Amino acid sequence: MKREDLTEKLLDIKREKGWTWKHIQAEIGGLSPILITAACMGQMKLPKAQARKAAELFGLSAAEERMLNEAPYRGSFQAPPTDPLIYRFYELVMVYGTTWKELIQEDFGDGIMSAIDFNMEIEREPNNKGDRVKMSLSGKFLPYKYYGAEDGVPEYGFKEG
Repeated sequence: MKREDLTEKLLDIKREKGWTWKHIQAEIGGLSPILITAACMGQMKLPKAQARKAAELFGLSAAEERMLNEAPYRGSFQAPPTDPLIYRFYELVMVYGTTWKELIQEDFGDGIMSAIDFNMEIEREPNNKGDRVKMSLSGKFLPYKYYGAEDGVPEYGFKEG
């Protein structure tokens, strides 16, 4: 079985049982609801305790349970994405990516925002013109290392005073 097959199996069971992601997240517990959903979608791994709970919830085999605990091949979708909702995020990066880069690096220095040491929240924001999706992203700043730095050159790309 491939990881994509397990994802399809989980989605089939979710549909068959009429479960919501909130129900699945509450049953598995111990992690961010976003991370649990991402793991069910094949993009993250579950720690052993949560993989065990997921296996019990979905009625999975021991091999399928172990697969939920393996590091997945992340980002395994077509680029650019064709789903309109996912494409809008791609579009945000295409339009605002250089702006985000400039503003982050002006404030922090030469580096990146981690998608590993990372938090995300999704909320519904009521609005009389139509509810809005509010997303909050928080990633650790990781400065580039300046290999072979000598003569007073800083070792890392933190913003210089």
